[in-house]
Amino acid sequence: MANPYWPGALPQAALLGHTESPPDTTLRTQMDAGPAKTRPRFTAGVRPIQIPMIMTDDQVTTLETFYTTTLAGGALKFDFRLPRTGAVVTYRFTGPPQWTLVESKRWRVTLPLEVLP
Repeated sequence: MANPYWPGALPQAALLGHTESPPDTTLRTQMDAGPAKTRPRFTAGVRPIQIPMIMTDDQVTTLETFYTTTLAGGALKFDFRLPRTGAVVTYRFTGPPQWTLVESKRWRVTLPLEVLP
């Protein structure tokens, strides 16, 4: 079964200022003396990312329905473009999306996500 795709009624690009970092795939162990030891924990890891967007009232309603119904409260994964490269990747929410009213009927939305390997 194919993953759901990010709804076309929602913005298709992030605002400038999204936050992304490479996967943390190492295990660090403190020693009694000397520097800590590190080793690979995984061969592939999740990439944390936060994507900000501006949405209208209707778009926030669409996002809420997508999150709660289509993605079962954020438990399921979905496909969308990675802001940095434009490549379609698979995401999963790490928490619920948050929205803040910035002006009448305009919302600043933050999507806490992880890119799956």
